[in-house]
Amino acid sequence: MNLFSSLTKNQRESIGLLQIGTFLEYFDLMLYVHMAVFLNELFFPKTDPHTAALLSAFAFCSTFVLRPFGALIFGYLGDHIGRKSTVIITTMLMSLSSIVMANLPTYAQIGITAAWIMTICRMVQGVASLGEIVGAEVYLTETIEKPARYPIVALITVASVAGTVMALIIASAFTSFKMDWRIVFWIGSGIAAVGSIARTRLRETPEFADMKRRIKEITSIEDKIEALKAKKIIRSTILSGHKSHYQKSAFFFFLLQCSWPICFYFSYVYCGNILKSLGCTAEQVIHQNLAVTLVQLASLCFVSYLSYQVHPLKILKVKALFFLIFLMLMPFWLMHAQSTLQVFLIQALSVSLAMDSTPGIPVFLEHLPILKRYTYASLTYAFSRAGMYIVTSFGLIYLTDWFGAWGLWVVFIPATIGFLMSVRHFEKLEFNHTKTSFVKLRTAA
Repeated sequence: MNLFSSLTKNQRESIGLLQIGTFLEYFDLMLYVHMAVFLNELFFPKTDPHTAALLSAFAFCSTFVLRPFGALIFGYLGDHIGRKSTVIITTMLMSLSSIVMANLPTYAQIGITAAWIMTICRMVQGVASLGEIVGAEVYLTETIEKPARYPIVALITVASVAGTVMALIIASAFTSFKMDWRIVFWIGSGIAAVGSIARTRLRETPEFADMKRRIKEITSIEDKIEALKAKKIIRSTILSGHKSHYQKSAFFFFLLQCSWPICFYFSYVYCGNILKSLGCTAEQVIHQNLAVTLVQLASLCFVSYLSYQVHPLKILKVKALFFLIFLMLMPFWLMHAQSTLQVFLIQALSVSLAMDSTPGIPVFLEHLPILKRYTYASLTYAFSRAGMYIVTSFGLIYLTDWFGAWGLWVVFIPATIGFLMSVRHFEKLEFNHTKTSFVKLRTAA
């Protein structure tokens, strides 16, 4: 059966607009990340290698450090003014920050002010991308029915990686043909502006619109006491569970989200530094990262397609178990890697088996309350990225100095255990949900 055959015209249009928007936003976000080997030299002072590594880690982390504050802002907007308006706002923010970066003078021209302005722009982009991808995932989870929901929401992650691929292609072209880097950022800002305009065609999600309608009906009740009682009943129905239940699910969702930042940093930044130590130029590192991202894109496409036939939690569990085997051998392989091909194979296995939450995101979001879904999802996404990127980027500098490649285990092993525990938690919730639905059907019959 065709995946899209059961979808309405409005649903297909929404899927297209959200995927294109996510693609464009992540193109802008990742453009700097993959051109950092060149741009950091323009916007940060030249120092000794150790300090340079710390400055590079700071520039990388600046993209994610304000995401928790952005999660509070966009979570509130998404849960109060709607999913549609929020994703439009995030795209506009991405466009504005790209325009500033395209016109920003370098460190040689205005000194340390250039570094601060660039860092602020990266923070704004990080915050905007948070609202973007979470908004798109929540929107489609509330719009598409299962099982089509699983691969369609997973395609949002595919679109973000496709945007990263395009950013790498542009970065590769820049280094190969010596293009003006400002033109690249002007292209990014124009693309984001087009995306924000296109998204005005979106409609609000049925679940959120229905929830707002039901809450609004309460205000028309003449008896205020009865209105408060009715509101409490409806709210409890919408929440359909205890607060502690959702907090527990949000905690395990957070643990799930902690794994991918480590895999990303290891695959692209840590291994990128290994490539430079093997004598690779910035251009060669970018070219190899492009090949790794293509492997990641192919892997995500495969698991997205597979999720239409196999439950997403089973896919995640199998991937995590294979990754655990890979993790046990990883330090040994790294210490004996003497060529770019060997490093590429390690990178390719890392992104293919990476402990990512895709394609299980709709399962996790379904177990969060509608009234707070955007906020819960934004906060878990933001804190996991901000925390783990800081721990990983700064921590690995010292851990690998002290323990060599074996220091990777200090961050990877706890993350893997937390990932498997979280998958197990949501498996229990899914089993209880299926059991309850079956009992209700039998009772109704």
